[in-house]
Amino acid sequence: MAKTGKVLVVDDYEPNLLGLGQLLRVAKYDVVTASNGTEALEAVARERPDLVLLDVVMPGISGLDVCKALKHQPDTCLTPVVLISATQERETVIAGLEAGADDFLNKPVDPEELYTRVRSSIRLKRLTDDLESAESLFLTLGRIIEARDPYTEGHCERLAEYATALGRKLDLEQADIDALYRGAFLHDIGKIAIPDRIMLKKGKLTQKEYALMKRHSAIGDELCATVRSLERVRPIVRHHHERLDGGGYPDGLSGNDIPVLAQIVSVVDVFDALTTSRPYRNALPTVTAYKMLIEEANRGWRHASLVEAFIELHRSRSLERVAV
Repeated sequence: MAKTGKVLVVDDYEPNLLGLGQLLRVAKYDVVTASNGTEALEAVARERPDLVLLDVVMPGISGLDVCKALKHQPDTCLTPVVLISATQERETVIAGLEAGADDFLNKPVDPEELYTRVRSSIRLKRLTDDLESAESLFLTLGRIIEARDPYTEGHCERLAEYATALGRKLDLEQADIDALYRGAFLHDIGKIAIPDRIMLKKGKLTQKEYALMKRHSAIGDELCATVRSLERVRPIVRHHHERLDGGGYPDGLSGNDIPVLAQIVSVVDVFDALTTSRPYRNALPTVTAYKMLIEEANRGWRHASLVEAFIELHRSRSLERVAV
């Protein structure tokens, strides 16, 4: 019979460790064990379990601390963690929820309850794995589109760096910073539908060609709509070419109707376009790019506060690693 999932069991009391392990092996789960918090973190990194069953009270690194550490790491934040405790006092439950726990079990563990919680948690993990795979495919597509044009090599990485750094400077919440990272990679994903004869044209686009090129943001939004985990990214993809004065596309939004995350990506996208070589011109000096961004803000195209914050950040050398 095939294994039904991999479970990491963590408990400093060996009889509990052996007992839980045996129950899970009988149910055909692949079981990995750890006797303390340090071993648990090492085992998660090494084994990539589908679920972590974690004793709350352990010497050294507690189960709550292990849970918090796992939930704060991008690679493990979606791994289900079930805390096991001899007490279900309100304080323990609240502390577990604050640490990011997905579920709780009481000691002594009831086998039927154990199997139910484990099945449910691993089913959830399978669903999030599918979402992550779809999102990874889209991020790869972003790089493929970039690779079509040798002039835009590294564009996605630079925009992700610029946008997330600006988001942190503006004290945005982590969910917004994560959306900025994904949005920077995917902002031009709709260009997959634009023919190479237009994408790579060295001369000025005709009116008809430009109209077709402008469709890429709406096409990108439609593509991202097929992946639920990209819901927060869609406004960035669709609206990163809008302008505050309403002269942008695809919807002609103006002022505060333009989502702020899209405005952030718009500012850094313009800067990167100015400071890298393109088929129709060489890269401009950084100082010239600053001046042009400020001019766009003065025309009412960009929020002056975002332009000023980005220039201050860039001048401070915080972005030296990707600066031109």
